[in-house]
Amino acid sequence: MSIAHTIRERRSIRQFREQQVPVDLILRLLNDAVWAPNHGLREPWRFIVVERNEAKVKMADLMLASLSHLKRVKLLPAKLKQLMKHKYSQIPANLIVVMREDKDEHKQEEDYAAICCLIQNFQLLAWEQQLGMIWSTMEFIRSPLFCQGVGVQANERIVGVLHMGYFDKAPKPKSRTSAEKKLTLL
Repeated sequence: MSIAHTIRERRSIRQFREQQVPVDLILRLLNDAVWAPNHGLREPWRFIVVERNEAKVKMADLMLASLSHLKRVKLLPAKLKQLMKHKYSQIPANLIVVMREDKDEHKQEEDYAAICCLIQNFQLLAWEQQLGMIWSTMEFIRSPLFCQGVGVQANERIVGVLHMGYFDKAPKPKSRTSAEKKLTLL
C-alpha cells in the first residue's frame, strides 16, 4: 500500500469492535511514529495508555466530571450521562498524548506541531494494521481534574486523546477541496 493511498483512505472511526488492542502493538506503532520531525530533537511527547477496564471506567468518569460545567452536558438526563459513560468505557484503548510545556512561545509552537505530526504518523501506521481511531480534543483535555486524574504533570498539557480499536466498517470519504483552490503563488 502506498503512503498516498493510506493518507486518502484513513478515516476517523467512532465505532469499535470489543476486540482488545495489544499494548505491544501500540508501542510498536509509537516507536515508528516518534520519527516525526521535531526541532532540535526535543522529543516533547509522553504517552499514557488507558486500556484496563477499571482505568477506562475511571477515565470516562473523569471525562464526564470535567465536562459537567458545560450547559450541553449539565442539562443531559442522568440516563444519557450513564450511556455516555458506558460508551466511553467500552472503547478498547485510549492513548493520551502529552506535551511538555516550554516557557519559550516559539519552542512551544514547534513542539505542538511536532506532536501533531507524531499523531498523524501514528494514525496512518495504525490504519495499515486495520486499527481505527478518533483524535479527541474535547474540552476535557484542558480540565485540571481530568489531567490530574490521568497523571499529567503541572508542566505538561494534553494534545489529544486517541480513542482506538478494531472496526468493521469505515465511513465513506468526504470530498476535499483541491490544493489548486487554496494555492497562492507569489
